[in-house]
Amino acid sequence: MHLTNSATSVTARHRRLLRDSALAVGCAALFGLLTVLVTGHWHPLEQLDQSWIDELHIFAREHRIWTASVQTLSDIGGTITMRVLLGIAAAWLWLIGARVLAGWVAAQTLVGWGALWALKLAVDRRRPSFGDPVSHAGGPAFPSGHAMASAITCAVLVGLVWYRVHRRGRTAACTVAAVSVLTIGWTRIALGVHWPSDVVAGWLAAGIVLGAVTALVELWRPGALARDVRRVNWRTRPRVQRIIVPSVRPPRGAEPEGDPADHPDEAVH
Repeated sequence: MHLTNSATSVTARHRRLLRDSALAVGCAALFGLLTVLVTGHWHPLEQLDQSWIDELHIFAREHRIWTASVQTLSDIGGTITMRVLLGIAAAWLWLIGARVLAGWVAAQTLVGWGALWALKLAVDRRRPSFGDPVSHAGGPAFPSGHAMASAITCAVLVGLVWYRVHRRGRTAACTVAAVSVLTIGWTRIALGVHWPSDVVAGWLAAGIVLGAVTALVELWRPGALARDVRRVNWRTRPRVQRIIVPSVRPPRGAEPEGDPADHPDEAVH
């Protein structure tokens, strides 16, 4: 029985590692291709970027209330907000004992921030320029920091609640996350501070960071993320349930009594 559980655990870890690596490599390949097109000034891409920006700028200039609303959404979904959310999540996980999971969240934040500025400085793309801009932003344009930070944050938060909710909850979480990421990215284009390709690059860069950091943590501490997920699930269970049914054996996949780190072969995958 233990041998079977161990073999299943190893297979699940390899599957997760392959998935995370594929995400990082796939996004890196697409990001590299987009970077070549941007730095090579590929005319169809430049024409597409320019047409989107010009049309949205005209609309934003003529509808000031709409523009103010878009600016508010952009500010709410800014990089500082996203990093604060991840910081809170990391601190909470650390306090309840899910130390590897907390480190994973913190690493997503720090690696994402560092990668963002490394890529910006490497490409050094100019932002859109207008004689009468409706918004301002500093630094290089490629990739979009708002797009990258929102994608990393929403993906991490969905991952943290994934095993705490059922199918409908997962669908709702994914929907809210997707709408949030798309909306924040779109606001940067609508305000004329990023080209559409900057936003796409931000999403791809987020995929690289998410996949690479997760794969590296899995290689460093095999199975530790899964055990911390169990720890979070167990320690956030309703206390009433623990008192009313203390003698009932937890269902298969639920955490046994005590610290889940004491049961490494029974981690949820």
